[in-house]
Amino acid sequence: MPVETEIKFRLADHADLDDPTGLSTLTQRLLAAGFTLETPRSFESNVLYDTPDRQMRSRTEILRIRNYAGRCLLTHKCLPEVGPGPNLSQDTHKHRIETETQVSDGEALAQVFLSLGLVPAFRYEKWRTEWSSGEGHCVVDETPIGNYAELEGPAEWIDQSAARLGIDPSAYITLSYGRLFELWRQQHKSTAQDLTFAAVADPNSTR
Repeated sequence: MPVETEIKFRLADHADLDDPTGLSTLTQRLLAAGFTLETPRSFESNVLYDTPDRQMRSRTEILRIRNYAGRCLLTHKCLPEVGPGPNLSQDTHKHRIETETQVSDGEALAQVFLSLGLVPAFRYEKWRTEWSSGEGHCVVDETPIGNYAELEGPAEWIDQSAARLGIDPSAYITLSYGRLFELWRQQHKSTAQDLTFAAVADPNSTR
């Protein structure tokens, strides 16, 4: 089964007075490193489904419906049973088994999930721009809690690309957006339940 390997890094770590978001700086570095734009900046919405008692979360699995750039994608992720190499304890990358397929009607699929007893467990949004090198991808995510980028591809390619972009391995992040949101909520003492622009701006807003 296909194993997704990736890392995240914060764009804020590369921001300055001339580029407070870090977006322009990263764009220039991507172009210089030979990346080409694959998907222009597009809005993305995601809904994770789970049992009411969160059995999937307890198994570190996700079941997601994603709407992005005119496409609807169904994705299931889980942890690999065996690590990708002998030095797993020293591995700085995130690894997940990913099964994904495009669907024509996300709303109909959501109704199927509801009829099976699954419920929407978490929603998150972002604006995503997708770049490709031919061997791997860099996606730039503007989220309600800050700007991040992800490098996804073979582990060696990730490290080489990160070096070309000026990203030190110490800056690698392997947490999910759900976990980053939990940490943000604790830091900001927020009552927001979903990582959406409306909920982060006003925790009392409706979804």
